[in-house]
Amino acid sequence: MAAVVIENLVKTYPSGHRRATDDVTLEVSDGEFLVLVGPSGCGKTTLLRMVAGLETPDAGTVRIGERDVTRLPARHRSLSMVFQSYAIFPHMTVRQNIGFGLTMAKVPRDEWASRVARAAGLLNLGDQLDRHPAQLSGGQRQRVAVARAIVVNADVLLMDEPLSNLDALLRMQFRAELKRIVARLGTTTLYVTHDQAEAMSLGDRVAVMREGSIAQLGTPMEVYDRPAQRFVGGFLGTPPMNFFDAVVAPDGHADHDKPVRLTAGDRVIPGPARLSGWAGRPVTVGVRAENIEVSLQDGPGRSHAEVEVAEPTGAAMLLTVRWGGDELKVLAPAAFPARPGDRVWLGMPEHALRCFDPETSLAL
Repeated sequence: MAAVVIENLVKTYPSGHRRATDDVTLEVSDGEFLVLVGPSGCGKTTLLRMVAGLETPDAGTVRIGERDVTRLPARHRSLSMVFQSYAIFPHMTVRQNIGFGLTMAKVPRDEWASRVARAAGLLNLGDQLDRHPAQLSGGQRQRVAVARAIVVNADVLLMDEPLSNLDALLRMQFRAELKRIVARLGTTTLYVTHDQAEAMSLGDRVAVMREGSIAQLGTPMEVYDRPAQRFVGGFLGTPPMNFFDAVVAPDGHADHDKPVRLTAGDRVIPGPARLSGWAGRPVTVGVRAENIEVSLQDGPGRSHAEVEVAEPTGAAMLLTVRWGGDELKVLAPAAFPARPGDRVWLGMPEHALRCFDPETSLAL
């Protein structure tokens, strides 16, 4: 296995008007599972393809282990890749598809058979080895593609949205299996997806990309709970983070023993103590739907809102409420008895609030 080090990688679209990757620097540790996530067009697949040797960077370097592979052909980089499309050969059996890379490497027959059997066992394909792709389901075809990638024992495993062609239930099941398999193999893995649930559940770390750059890099809970930019909070999460404008109360710095107060229209809520130096200045406040306390009764620190939409999701009730001039998403208990038009009261604990500079959108 080997670490992957990307330094100052630049790739410009053929039109020359915008960079697909803009001076990206990133290190994937030996044995780490790192996920690149972001909206379409953010550069994550281009970055993966440059690591794979399928695209040539305009500037910067890619190293795998101790080797600079920036200009090496893909076949000399000791990596394997799983594509969004299954890309398996329809005229070959499952056994032949899995062992194709070993065949090209002229691996001895006995070793070839044992390695194919092991890979097939990891992906629960042992009873499918003599079938052809046309006889398989979509999930089984994707398993064949993954088995073919892991059987060659490459230093690095690259995956480009490998689960996007599966239905929601199968994607969730295969996601758990994929995490188990990669953890067992200990292979350095770089995984691309636009699905935030995949990113959060699979990665040891997550790199959130935006417009060719990395907006934030951290563990799944770090990027979810403490977004470094408003964009990250608004991209990750279902529903995404709520945002509203507020002003730090002018007396917020007068006495450090007093809590900071934020005013949002006619609403007053407690604010983080670190904003004591922002007295009188505007901020953008972010809060997750699950961190808003909702009640049918008024109480200390609560302010009223009106329910606009109530959506049962099974495990919870997703409420869309009108809170002053802002629309917020709130996750309530599944049996919460609220209907459109009802008045509810919201509480926002200070520790759950994330504040951003309105000008830079960076976390404060």
